[in-house]
Amino acid sequence: MKSKDQTARIYSAEVVTDKSRKTSDGEDYTYIRAKAYMVRTEKNKDLIAEIDAGIKKETSVGCSVRDISCSICGRNIKTEGCEHQKGKTYGGKLCCYLLSDPADAYEWSFVAVPAQKNAGVIKSFSFGSESGTKKLEEWANEYKNELKSDIIRCACTVLPEIKSSLLGEICDSLPLGSLKEMRSAFLANARKNLPVARQLAAPESDGENENSEYKI
Repeated sequence: MKSKDQTARIYSAEVVTDKSRKTSDGEDYTYIRAKAYMVRTEKNKDLIAEIDAGIKKETSVGCSVRDISCSICGRNIKTEGCEHQKGKTYGGKLCCYLLSDPADAYEWSFVAVPAQKNAGVIKSFSFGSESGTKKLEEWANEYKNELKSDIIRCACTVLPEIKSSLLGEICDSLPLGSLKEMRSAFLANARKNLPVARQLAAPESDGENENSEYKI
C-alpha cells in the first residue's frame, strides 16, 4: 500500500442491516457503509468530476478474513480446498465462498466490475447544504480538540507550572489558525527540551567500572 495512491480519507464506517431487502439466500441485506472526505485540489479535480457524473461509482473493498469456506461442502478453502467451483450450481444450490471471522477492511478502491455488484458510491453532500454545513462544523470541532490535546500535552513538558485547565480555557477562546501556530511553537520547544536520544547511548569513560559500556 502506498500513500500516493490515496485520494480520500474514510473517517467513519458502520455495519448496516436493511430488513426491507433480502439476499439471494433469504437473509436480511447487510452491508458496510463508509463515509469519506476529499480535499478539492487541482490534482484530483478530474476524479471528483467523474464521481459527480457517476462514471466512477463501483467500488471494491480490500479486506482480510480468517476463514473462507465453501457454501456446498463447508470445507476451509485456505487449508483444505475442495472440488467445487464458485459460480456453479450443485444440486440446485449456487456455490460461493463464505468469508467468516473478518480481521480488517483496510481500503476502498474504484473498480470497473466489483465482486459485490451493488458496492459503490451511494450518495454525497455539498457543504452548501444544511447537512453539509453541520458536518463541516463537526470536523472543525474534532480538529480543534485534537490541536487542544496536542498543545496541553506539549505544554506539560515545556511549562509544567501552568495548569492544564488554564491552557484548556485559553485554547477554547482561540481560532483554529492561532491554535495551529501555538501547537507548532510548543512542539518545537518540546523537541528542544526532550530531544530524541538513542536507547543505547555512547559510553562515557569514567575509569572506574570496566563494564560501563553496557550501561543504558
